[in-house]
Amino acid sequence: MSAAQRITTAAIVALAALQLAWHAWLVPPVEAAPWALAIFFTLPILPALVLALMRHRRAGYWGALAALLYFSHGVMVAWSSPGELWLGMIEAALSTVLVVAASWDGMQARFNKPRGPTAL
Repeated sequence: MSAAQRITTAAIVALAALQLAWHAWLVPPVEAAPWALAIFFTLPILPALVLALMRHRRAGYWGALAALLYFSHGVMVAWSSPGELWLGMIEAALSTVLVVAASWDGMQARFNKPRGPTAL
């Protein structure tokens, strides 16, 4: 397992834990059941979490796909809700780390290819 894959797995677990903590404990909703909202917000990352715990190679793909939603949500919350600014920023930062880490090995393989002879 490469360093990028370990970072990807850690970011997936951290995003899932953040969603559960945020919506069930740190800032519980007033009008809805906290456990229901926590489960609802954890659902997008759940397939990636299961795959990561199984050490499946596609966990990063599914995690990065869910991270796009979490990034948008984090930026929106950071922009619109001053009381939850730090949670939104953490969510956006973790999402960015996840997308970069999930893409890292593929980007390295693509851009570290040996070049052919240069034409003069």
